[in-house]
Amino acid sequence: MSELGEWHCEKRPFPKNESFTKVHETVSETGSLSIIVLGASGDLAKKKTFPALFNLYRQGFLPSNEVHIFGYARTKISDEELRDRIRGYLPKGKEGTQDVSNFLHLIKYVSGAYDAPEGFQALDKAISEYEISINSAEGSSRRLFYLALPPSVYPQVCKMIKNYSMNRSDLVGWTRVVVEKPFGKDLASAEELSSQIGELFEEPQIYRIDHYLGKELVQNLLVLRFANRFFLPLWNRDNVDNVQIVFREDFGTEGRGGYFDQYGIIRDIIQNHLLQVLCLVAMEKPVSLTPEHIRDEKVKVLQSVVPIKDEEVVLGQYEGYKDDPTVPDNSNTPTFASVILHIHNERWEGVPFILKAGKALGSRKADIRVQLKNVPGDIFKCQNQGRNEIVIRLQPSEAIYMKLTVKQPGLEMSTAQSELDLSYRQRYQGVVIPEAYERLILDTIKGDQQHFVRRDELKAAWEIFTPLLHRIDNGEVKSLPYKPGSRGPAEADELLEKAGYVQTHGYLWIPPTLA
Repeated sequence: MSELGEWHCEKRPFPKNESFTKVHETVSETGSLSIIVLGASGDLAKKKTFPALFNLYRQGFLPSNEVHIFGYARTKISDEELRDRIRGYLPKGKEGTQDVSNFLHLIKYVSGAYDAPEGFQALDKAISEYEISINSAEGSSRRLFYLALPPSVYPQVCKMIKNYSMNRSDLVGWTRVVVEKPFGKDLASAEELSSQIGELFEEPQIYRIDHYLGKELVQNLLVLRFANRFFLPLWNRDNVDNVQIVFREDFGTEGRGGYFDQYGIIRDIIQNHLLQVLCLVAMEKPVSLTPEHIRDEKVKVLQSVVPIKDEEVVLGQYEGYKDDPTVPDNSNTPTFASVILHIHNERWEGVPFILKAGKALGSRKADIRVQLKNVPGDIFKCQNQGRNEIVIRLQPSEAIYMKLTVKQPGLEMSTAQSELDLSYRQRYQGVVIPEAYERLILDTIKGDQQHFVRRDELKAAWEIFTPLLHRIDNGEVKSLPYKPGSRGPAEADELLEKAGYVQTHGYLWIPPTLA
């Protein structure tokens, strides 16, 4: 696993994290690190990027004597004005405001256009002055460019970085570029974007970030599947009836209607986040934990997905979505989608994978549900109560639990659904689960691309969804209305039943209390 070594299974006191410690050592030993946030005055930078950097700084992974942070944007403001904009988004914690103040003083701001040399020359000058000030050896500097920007400006920004702002030495230093989703709108636009960036940077320099791959429970999938004998014989078409990967939000577009309408729920959530989760659920065991071995197996899954059939798709649009003045009155853009995918390989032939995402629904959660087949020869006549399920709750209240049938306490032989439960809040009391962006930014510093999307992986993902997306854009597949606060269109539940999912009646998972 690059310089961090392999994962270990031996017992150790929590929250000691050997991977993080070794990263800290490599940061300290390899000279200056400049982190450049482009689009520093925008919402993504303020709400996600800078808070993630602050948490890494507060935990000691970004030493103040070796790391400096640069903000770059078109807005003409001072260093102090940028710091004031960021301050309110940084968690204070028990330490109070001193950590916040110390962190903000690491930030320097440079203003400039995204398509003109002058701004990037000024940025290069500011970075070089910092590197000289700490006596960084020539060619040893590391520059991490985080593009918190719309994808439309990626090519021109990358060209400016390449020509005017990157570390020009091929010694121990490096230049890396982090790009946010969406990576295009379909296969053709994604390939064009990849080609434009690929002409400027080598693939190992490009980090296509999908924050879902940094979530704690997504990270746990490989361990759960390949380090536990319980699951090895179960994880196949002989035992699994269907798999659901679900993302629900209990709010609508909230003023982002105009932006959201350009993409829709499939491009925004399903084609990237949920499809990445599907790869980890369905992939074969990799040769090792080396990032390329893991990404090889993910690509094989994507290449095995058969074309999507229209009859296995339900689209929805919540009532009131078009009340937003930035949304066209005739918009067919889905705010809800339920799509069935089939993987044509030996392990998963015949098992439907249901990917479902929606806004303005009755609850907020994201989870994976692996539903097993009925018990053959059911002598307890309890199949109507529900099937065995392995549930991995990604958010909120992170948990892994197994739904199973047990005897009800009492004199009669009656059964009920219960669970074997690992609730993170109860089991790991006092342990702070890192935010996804913290983990992924740290991965870029150590050069570990395991949790980032490779170009061929991106292409394979778009190949799956582009035909369907074009049919939606052309109005050939219609979005059905549904009421805000509901489960989505009723047709989605009918599709779920058609796919073979059996709902558990009278059962509700309740997160364990801390008592």
